Amino acid sequence: MQGLVHSLTVVALALIGFAASPADPVFAQHAGPLKIVAFGDSLTAGYGLPAQDTFPAKLQAALQARGHKVEIENAGVSGDTASGGLSRLDWSIPDGTDAVIVELGANDMLRGVDPKVTRQALDEILARLKARNIAVLLCGMRAAPNLGADYGRDFEAIFADLAKEYDVLFYPFFLDGVATQAKFALRDGMHPNAAGVDAIVNGILPKAEELIARVKQRAR
Repeated sequence: MQGLVHSLTVVALALIGFAASPADPVFAQHAGPLKIVAFGDSLTAGYGLPAQDTFPAKLQAALQARGHKVEIENAGVSGDTASGGLSRLDWSIPDGTDAVIVELGANDMLRGVDPKVTRQALDEILARLKARNIAVLLCGMRAAPNLGADYGRDFEAIFADLAKEYDVLFYPFFLDGVATQAKFALRDGMHPNAAGVDAIVNGILPKAEELIARVKQRAR
């Protein structure tokens, strides 16, 4: 009888250890901080700024200050179009990523890329992230008025349409409150300075918290 009790105890402990093992993917994924990737162009990369003043760094600091355990990787590449982002998606978003903030399209607009091309690339990006069960916050972009009303309508519709189609969180304009404001821009008049990044972070913070909540909801 004593031997049987011992055997059952060993089995029970083994089962408990298996259920709570850090090797278990679900346990490992959420035992530490949530892994978020900021995936975009120079607005994400932090053109002209020190690392601590970039959007991913400042958003991470803001979220941590609000009690969220997160790590945000900077996967921004200056000059990237939506198609360029698509071409590097798989190696830019590593395994174990919980969520992605997609910020692409500004360079498509500045170069006058056909909105159909931009839409197709963003569509594929969202489809691949959905297939990997990664939560997404999609950031929209607006078109410059000099590109014409038709272009502006077609370009700006991309983001809202895809956000609805893929049921992802949506922040309509990444540069909301910052675009055209000289006090928030570097000397080139286009890229945000540190104060501009602060303004972007303040604007997007509620959506970033929704993104975290969505990740946690999926893990239950």
